[in-house]
Amino acid sequence: MQIRDLPFTDPGMPDARSGPHFLRWLGRNQLDGQLKSLAWGLLHFGSIAVLPYLVGLAVQAVVDRSGERLAVAGAVMALCGIAIALGDTMLHRTAVTNWITAAARVQQLLARKTAQLGSALTRRVAAGEVVAVSTGDVEKIGWFVEAASRFAAAALTVVFVCVGLVVYQPALGVVVAVGVPVLALAVLPLLPRATRRADHQREKAGRATELASDTVAGLRVLRGIGGEELFLDRYRRASQEVRTAAVRSARMWAAISAVQVLMPGLLLIVVVWHGVNLAREGRITIGELVTVYSAVTMLTYPLRHFEEIAMAYSFSRPSAKRAARVLSLQRTTHAEGSQGAKGFEGAKGSEGAERRDPGETPTGDLYDPVTGLLAPSGRLTAVVCGDPDEAGRLAERLGGHAAFDDAEELPSVLLGGVPLDEVPLATARTAVLVQDKDPVLLSGTLRALLDVPASGAVSADDALEAAQCADVLDALAQASVDEAPLDAHVTERGRSLSGGQRQRLALARSLITDPGVLVLDEPTSAVDSHTEARVAEGVKGLRKGRTTVVLTSSPLLLDRAERVVFLHEGQVVAVGEHRELVHSEPRYRAVVTRETDEERTPQAPDDGETAPHTHTDVNVNVGIDIDIEETA
Repeated sequence: MQIRDLPFTDPGMPDARSGPHFLRWLGRNQLDGQLKSLAWGLLHFGSIAVLPYLVGLAVQAVVDRSGERLAVAGAVMALCGIAIALGDTMLHRTAVTNWITAAARVQQLLARKTAQLGSALTRRVAAGEVVAVSTGDVEKIGWFVEAASRFAAAALTVVFVCVGLVVYQPALGVVVAVGVPVLALAVLPLLPRATRRADHQREKAGRATELASDTVAGLRVLRGIGGEELFLDRYRRASQEVRTAAVRSARMWAAISAVQVLMPGLLLIVVVWHGVNLAREGRITIGELVTVYSAVTMLTYPLRHFEEIAMAYSFSRPSAKRAARVLSLQRTTHAEGSQGAKGFEGAKGSEGAERRDPGETPTGDLYDPVTGLLAPSGRLTAVVCGDPDEAGRLAERLGGHAAFDDAEELPSVLLGGVPLDEVPLATARTAVLVQDKDPVLLSGTLRALLDVPASGAVSADDALEAAQCADVLDALAQASVDEAPLDAHVTERGRSLSGGQRQRLALARSLITDPGVLVLDEPTSAVDSHTEARVAEGVKGLRKGRTTVVLTSSPLLLDRAERVVFLHEGQVVAVGEHRELVHSEPRYRAVVTRETDEERTPQAPDDGETAPHTHTDVNVNVGIDIDIEETA
């Protein structure tokens, strides 16, 4: 795999049982790159390992006054220099390739998992942790993957040098062969503590990242209530905790580095002292002493990779653990999901669901067994919830995402009697599309923004007209004089547009897809009353004959719905038309008209006067709709 071939066509199915399992899985999936890096590493380290022997030959040739052997030693040293340069260059190239491809694979896996889980991801994993995994953690994981092959080459070189010294000069070689393992293992007692400190640092950094993410996301609200200083102080404290943890971790790694310098120095002193005594006794030659001395000096270079692999593993292990935690999340299915269809009269029934082709897109009535909500096929159903959070959870559940209540999984939504969380994700997304109350607009041209998977039955012009986006097109045309509105550039998250314009543009994008079931969560909350009425008519006309569910409390939308469902405390308590429910259901009227407790409580009559009516005829546009569109 080359960098130019990225991204991967298929990043594979990761082994997310634990952090070490995930790291091993990454290494196996880059076996070709690891073997290439190992081969070039052996060439590089092996050529360096030969140099001490050649230096010893050259010194001995000078002592023996042999010009021929000196010339041969010099020529071979020149070839080794070329091999060292070539091996170092290609080792760096292959190692960086392994690093980048490993990081890219992890990022693709995270992106795929995010797309599968959708908004359910941040309910199961903190947003700051997801950000930390997809940014800093992928680099540390890639570091360990690429360092593994270099460490393997260095370890093989150390074994080769030790064995060669024992064969070349047993008297000194045995000392080196015994001392080198001691050098390699000397830092092991320090590694557990260093790993714990590194884990603690990463936890603090993840917490600080999460706090920063939450602060930035709510900055506008914080400024409105004057709470930015409070959150800034919290972030300062979290940042100082990260600094303290990083200093403590750095001290431990400094101690490990000091041991890595001290121990080879002690070994070198022992070798030189013992070698000088052997040379004085005539048991070894000067050239052999120089060879062994040079070899021991050279070993400090590959031994450094022992420290590096320890650091890489210590830093990558918690990162891999976090990545594995995110990647192990699954789109939960219900083994008994079809049982919920037995009590659903509007569904096809469980037996029909069992005979259904797994690749077939389900159709029919949409039913939520948790709340009792039924959205008949081909009709516009409005849902009123007193709790906005409850409405958001309902929208996610209608989209096929598994829901949890006090760690207990709730039954799946049924579409035509088929549990949505049992069908393939791509099929579920084709059948049901959920537009969140805070939709995101990606940067790029308006044409690219509206270029989404669709049935082709709804054109971009029809969708923009239904969503009342004429003013959006005018604003984009003014910003890009020389371009058509569809070719105009939309800034990141649509910040150049007002809140209402962004909302209607997102609605148009959803309408273009023309899904079998469209779920809209407060699609006009940032739109003024006049525009909202036109949007309601446009959506109703464009979605005629298609199943549409709108979660809203706006009387303008409710009055145009064919069926209104009222949820109270998570259960359906009333079904009918808007005008009927306004008169017959006080709790519904309180939510829709924003009545206070005093307004809902009838006043006692004074001195025999006739008690006033508890309510009067309510106009369908009751309530105050305020234009809350933001300025650009």
